[in-house]
Amino acid sequence: MKKALALAVAAIMALSLAACGGATSSSTSQSSSASESTSSSSTASESTTTTGAEIAMITDKGDIDDKSFNQGTWEGIQAYCEENGKTCQYYKPADATTDDYITSIEQAIKDGAKVIVTPGYLFEVPIYTVQDQHPDVKFVLIDGNPNDGAKEPTYKTSENTVGIKFSEQQAGYLAGYAAVMDGHTKLGFLGGQAVPAVVNFGYGFVQGANDAAKEKGITVDMMYTNTDGFSATPEAQAMAASWFNAGTEIVFGCGGSVGNSVFSAAEGANGLSIGVDIDQSGESETVVTSAMKDLASVVANVLDQYYADSFPGGQNLVLGADTHAVSLAMDTARFETFDQAAYDALYEKLASGSIEVKDNTAAASPAELGTENCNVTVVTM
Repeated sequence: MKKALALAVAAIMALSLAACGGATSSSTSQSSSASESTSSSSTASESTTTTGAEIAMITDKGDIDDKSFNQGTWEGIQAYCEENGKTCQYYKPADATTDDYITSIEQAIKDGAKVIVTPGYLFEVPIYTVQDQHPDVKFVLIDGNPNDGAKEPTYKTSENTVGIKFSEQQAGYLAGYAAVMDGHTKLGFLGGQAVPAVVNFGYGFVQGANDAAKEKGITVDMMYTNTDGFSATPEAQAMAASWFNAGTEIVFGCGGSVGNSVFSAAEGANGLSIGVDIDQSGESETVVTSAMKDLASVVANVLDQYYADSFPGGQNLVLGADTHAVSLAMDTARFETFDQAAYDALYEKLASGSIEVKDNTAAASPAELGTENCNVTVVTM
């Protein structure tokens, strides 16, 4: 699967190298960072800064060990560096603000980074701001496209930048469909901050559950909420626990460490859960499957293109089932009846486009998606 993804993504990203030049500016960073300077990818403490790393990653609103988006991206970078003898370092901004993100980016450039990977929608404005100031640095923006952040934003992806989005709604659809086909009728979605990627996962989850229920001739119920961040919190765990205690059978924990709150609640209530971004089956015995984005392979492919002088600059890519960039974790799945054959048949329909899944632009609320066989109750935290 990963080899197929790399080939498919390479075909989509094929573009001649953009010429670049200019001087590098720098500023004093107040952010924390962890680093490694050899292909072994070992990390130092977050207060340590080393110079000379070619590849840098700036963490999104969350921790490097979130067992989700940040960690999945970083582990992909580490693996690439180990396999190819490159150096890499990550930086954790002091806070999740545009200014702090830019400070960390500037520090990475000062330390010698030639490629900077920024995972998360919240980096759209920072990358828009810095990309033209550093034309000799390559920027990989995951889950967003650079823009000025205005109410009616101006978008610009410079020749030294690539924007990569995923069709998370397809991964969410797979999870919702599989959960209902596996016999569940009372579901929950507990998402992190309602950024587009999280909303896509949630909307897809609702639609997949709806279509499976329609196919089975039943109606299912879903509790649905978003937190204001990506951390595991007592409030998120309490919310999930209240759902389980009221009869919810399985909850999709979607958004960095928010999933850990769901896993803990599920463990305490003999409930079930669904992970996100990477295979989270090892985090809890309650995890039935995970709705995944193949972050590691996609990032590795872009790095390969950079070192092959074919960086896909100036492009905004959207990767989905047609390039095997989204999936369910089936090898470690704990389904009772939903099997590989059913999954493969469903996946092919998504990949071919015969099933179209609405994304975050389709409705202001999941309750407005028109899912007649899935009753959605939106809860405000």
